[in-house]
Amino acid sequence: MRKGILLTGVILPLFAALPVFAQLAAPNESGISLGHLHLLSKNPEAQKKIWVEAFGAQLTKTGTLELLRLPGIFIIINNAEPSGGSVGSTVDHIAFSVKNTAAMKAKLEGMNVPVIGPFATFPDNLRVELLEEKNQTLPLVMHHVHLTTPGMEVVKQWYVKTFGAVAGTRRDLPAAVFNGSELDFLPAQMPAAPTKGRTLDHIGFEVKNLEAFCKKLEADGVKFDAPYRELPNFGLKIAFILDPIGTRIELTEGLAGK
Repeated sequence: MRKGILLTGVILPLFAALPVFAQLAAPNESGISLGHLHLLSKNPEAQKKIWVEAFGAQLTKTGTLELLRLPGIFIIINNAEPSGGSVGSTVDHIAFSVKNTAAMKAKLEGMNVPVIGPFATFPDNLRVELLEEKNQTLPLVMHHVHLTTPGMEVVKQWYVKTFGAVAGTRRDLPAAVFNGSELDFLPAQMPAAPTKGRTLDHIGFEVKNLEAFCKKLEADGVKFDAPYRELPNFGLKIAFILDPIGTRIELTEGLAGK
């Protein structure tokens, strides 16, 4: 357990040396890093306004694809009516560490975003956690994605095996740790809904040599939601898979805002 806590503790120092609008964190030994969060919104401009004005996201593009860039993560927003919010799906919420929680809460409340305790409710019922870290140099950085499942340890080990994450813990609960971010796992009595079609439709990982990685996944029996393909207009190579509990995951190669 102590080892897991120490692993999680290196996340914030890794970001301390990054420029304010850094690209993604360095890939792990498997050539993988957390890449993006893909949202569905019935009012993308309202959703985008909060990310830009409160969180300081910068607009950028990969090919013709518009991205919102934050330290350690890209946000992509599609215009669609989500079937439900993040709560109730396998991805309960996403979390960012902030240097000044009070100031961030004031910004959000000034934009009519409800904040209760550490949680803000963004449009389309997206749950966002704010973790204060006064010693970090950046105002805000990506911290974790929080999944909920009755089989926490089994799902954690799947992410460790599939993506080369480091097995760790946070607050005595399982975590799969990447460079600069992590996936945390909450216990649940009943399985949650798959993410596809929800406000947080899928999470994304940036992968070096994606085609070879997909061939390995196929050989390992990983379930694909969409096969490997290349998208010249976006300058991307992509594929979609599902984790054991129904979380939709996009694999990308070439996700780099310009």
